[in-house]
Amino acid sequence: MPSEKRARQRALRDLKVAAEQQRVRRRKGLRRGLIALVVAGAIVGIVFGVTSSSGPKTPAAAKHTTTSAPVTSSTQATPTTAPVSHTAVAPTCPPASGASKRVIAFTKAPPTCIAANGVYDAKVVTDVGTFVIRMDAAASPAAVNNFVFLARYHFFNGVDFHRVIPGFVVQGGDPTGTGTGGPGYSFTGNTPPKSCTAKADCYPVWGVALANSSGPSTDGSQFFIVLPGGQKTLDQEPNYTLFGKVVSGTAVVAKIGADGSSGGTPKVLHYMKSVTISQVSG
Repeated sequence: MPSEKRARQRALRDLKVAAEQQRVRRRKGLRRGLIALVVAGAIVGIVFGVTSSSGPKTPAAAKHTTTSAPVTSSTQATPTTAPVSHTAVAPTCPPASGASKRVIAFTKAPPTCIAANGVYDAKVVTDVGTFVIRMDAAASPAAVNNFVFLARYHFFNGVDFHRVIPGFVVQGGDPTGTGTGGPGYSFTGNTPPKSCTAKADCYPVWGVALANSSGPSTDGSQFFIVLPGGQKTLDQEPNYTLFGKVVSGTAVVAKIGADGSSGGTPKVLHYMKSVTISQVSG
């Protein structure tokens, strides 16, 4: 039987292939059901290496990933009841109250909508429980701003965790659920300092980072959570923008991770019911 190391190396290769397929599909314009995703030529760097095939050479779990076939499961994502805009709109800062209608496609990256030194919590309610991601804007301003912006537009409501590998990562953030979609734009995030590789602390357990197709300049809406054991692989090549960490509800993330598979296709498809933002300080 193949070793765990070889299995992860194979997963990384699969991710690169997926990313290339992703680019091709984006050019043609992808649609899944009634959800229209406008990519407008921009590669939405959101699916980290786990399923992405054409992204940067990264460990088997951090690229813009795409699944080769639709994920099937007995667990179905429940559509949000909020109004949804299927047409790409020009981004404006949504109200902090979360009173905006749901939007899943934008014409370009968002303006700055958060406090430069703000600390934000994202409460993620899933079908199997709730977890909280803490995000420090000063440490990763563009990525935190992007996540807050999308969450306040209810972008993540009803969105699946489409790529899950036990002992590696839990990935979500694609409204199409295929691993090939995003918000219609890409932006430039920031990667950990190279010194983190020697220290093996680039991507801590329960850390949250953005998936991409060819480095931080292709960041988008897809993100992944590092499961225990996953940091060993990800630390080898810090190509992903780290922007937060799960500070409560890790058992919920572990449950989602346990329902994944070595190939990344979930055995049980879990999803986000809602993501709400609160400012902790700043």
